[in-house]
Amino acid sequence: MKYDLAIIGAGPAGYVAAKKAAGNGLKVLLVEGKKLGGVCLNEGCVPSKTLLQAAKTYHHTLHGETFGVEADGVRFNLGKAHAHKNQVMDRMRDGIAGLMKKYKVEVAFGRATLSAGPAVTVDGETHEADNVLVCTGSSPAKPPIPGIDADHVVDSSGILELPELPERLVIVGGGVIGCEFACVFGSVGVPVTVVEALPEICPGVDSEVASVLREELEKKNITFQLNAKVDEIGEKEVKFTLDGETQSVPGDVVLVATGRKPNVSGLGLEDLRVDVDERGGIRVNDRGATNVPGIWAAGDVTGRAWLAHAASRMAEVVVHNLTGREDRMRYDAIPAVIYTNPEVAVVGLTKEQAEERGLKVTTGKIPMGINARYLAEHPGESGLCKVVVEESTRRLLGVHMIGGACSEMIFGAAVMLETELREKEIEEIVFPHPTASEIIKDVFMSVR
Repeated sequence: MKYDLAIIGAGPAGYVAAKKAAGNGLKVLLVEGKKLGGVCLNEGCVPSKTLLQAAKTYHHTLHGETFGVEADGVRFNLGKAHAHKNQVMDRMRDGIAGLMKKYKVEVAFGRATLSAGPAVTVDGETHEADNVLVCTGSSPAKPPIPGIDADHVVDSSGILELPELPERLVIVGGGVIGCEFACVFGSVGVPVTVVEALPEICPGVDSEVASVLREELEKKNITFQLNAKVDEIGEKEVKFTLDGETQSVPGDVVLVATGRKPNVSGLGLEDLRVDVDERGGIRVNDRGATNVPGIWAAGDVTGRAWLAHAASRMAEVVVHNLTGREDRMRYDAIPAVIYTNPEVAVVGLTKEQAEERGLKVTTGKIPMGINARYLAEHPGESGLCKVVVEESTRRLLGVHMIGGACSEMIFGAAVMLETELREKEIEEIVFPHPTASEIIKDVFMSVR
């Protein structure tokens, strides 16, 4: 049977593409090697945020005196947190399966490879298609550190399944994943040490925001070793070099969170001469097309934007172009969130990034604590909102926030950037009061 579109990978790019393509009348085959939902639903975004919420609930209960909440004998039950996490994942997977059935998408489970035509072979059975969309995602990178294959060393997938809390946790890598899991375990009382090779955590995030995040996390049983190079992972310790000296930190569980790599191995890309970039991602243009006619790619496998929502948008762009609607992928207004406590949310350019592009900018910032709603709900918690504005046009170029509920506010800033609003348009927007979201307008209007 020949399909209009065959999709490899049923994560946020794959299943979104399948639903949209089928909704536009295409005959669609969706191939998945593991479970519907991909890494995001099964080993990443959803389970990690469920555990983060569990840890936040525990932490807030312990520190509820300001609100008149006085609790004794509070315990964190990891088993029950896992049960809730698994229930959420099961329900979301069922939802995706229901969508595929509703839109009459044919779903096949198995290992898929590409061949000329184009065509997709799944467990020995070949399916021809007019177009193939590769959405195979990414997997944890594995740096060449001695001892990394030991049983007590886990990656971002393995740490989600720990049967019990570690006595001490060492995290190699202070990026988004490392900081989120540090927050999970530190918030429930586990001593955590994060070993990071760079001078500050969360590279790419505004430096002041990253610094505030680090200081807040240090209040939660978390220690940071910056500018530190990991030399070896031992049975009960991690050795690293700092300022030319060898040091060590104890840990019975070690999480390696040093980034991710595109899943391209075994797809048959080499045989079809599909271009990949220097990081191993499938090279695509702004329509999602590769250099080989009929083969497209979206999501982490391209190495362009390591975010589930970016993957979904990339998939939409591909389907639009396949169904006669001209569309192009833009990356300037994709929001990103670090779901720690407090949260970090960013969209657009930092001051340094804007100046590197030759733009003349001005910046403004306001502490989150001047906002009534924020002060009422987050007493004693640091937070700030920064904006980057182009001087000549008064166009908003970037918003960088740290504080509670930032993940639910950043979409408003993303809309402002995507639609290229200027000062007059932003001034005319009415924000509900009292909400923490008012801070975005307040800080923008303070820039002169």
